[in-house]
Formats: sequence, structure tokens, C-alpha cells
Amino acid sequence: MSLLLQKLYRYHAWANIDLFDKLGTLDEEKSKTELHTSSRLINHYYVVAEIFAAHLSGTQNPHFSDNTLDTPTLDDLRAAVTLSDQWYLDYLRSTSSENLSEAIPFVFTDGDKGYMTREEMLTHVVLHAGYHRGEIGRMLWQLSITPPWDTFAVHLHEVEPARRRQGKEE
Repeated sequence: MSLLLQKLYRYHAWANIDLFDKLGTLDEEKSKTELHTSSRLINHYYVVAEIFAAHLSGTQNPHFSDNTLDTPTLDDLRAAVTLSDQWYLDYLRSTSSENLSEAIPFVFTDGDKGYMTREEMLTHVVLHAGYHRGEIGRMLWQLSITPPWDTFAVHLHEVEPARRRQGKEE
């Protein structure tokens, strides 16, 4: 088990919740284009997470592309992403360090062959989602809306406020 990966996935789940909360405050008519683009980006990183979950669990990849033709609603996406985030947290709690170093052959949706360790796959999924949350954050800035504080450091200090004391006792 990797403590760092566990922390990264707790951060990932936290950042996803903050993003959905922020997107839920947008006016659906005024921000129609941005909400659609955000939904497409979230759906993309969710689909990629599902694909890699299949690789990690040795099950059939449920997708033929890295996005779906239809765009789910934000509510449906929130529910799906929350379940996916929980799957990854459960996976990390139940896997060993030795298992994380196992390399697995797979095929990308474009047909290219791939070969990554479980740890590399897990790292890819969390970094990939962060990249796309950043794209959405940039769109929010362009609407003059402050995006969520989507950083690992902010998350660590929010969930562990004692870090602000820099290791000193009260």
C-alpha cells in the first residue's frame, strides 16, 4: 500500500467534490457553453478512470473511446465520479506495495499497446484528472468566478490543520 497514493486519491476526491459544488453555483443559461465543456472534460477523465480501473482489476474495459457520445448531466456525473473515487480509495486500501509494482499489458482505446505498473496507472489517473480540473478552473476565471483551491497543499492543510503548526505542539 502506498500512503502517498492514498493521500493523492483523498485529495482527488476532495477536489472533485469542490469542483462539482462550484459548478452547481453557475447560472445554467448564462454559462451553458462552459457547463457543457466542463461536463465533457469531467466525463472524459471519469471514462479514463473507468478504463484504468478495468486494467487494474483485470476486467473488460467498458469503453471504446476516452469519452462517451452523450454528455451526462452534472448530477449524474457527480454520482458516477463519487463512486469511481471510492473504488480507487478502496483499491488502494486493499492492495500491497508489491502489487503496485506489477506491470500490466493493456490496449489503449486507439488500439496502441500499453504496459504500465499499477502504481504508474494510479498516478496517471489522478494527474490526468487534475489537468482537466485545471482546464475547468481556467474557464471559471474567464467568467470572473474564482475556481476551487484545487491544490494538494491546500487539501493537506485543510484536512490536517495541525500542519499549520509545522510539527510544533500547542
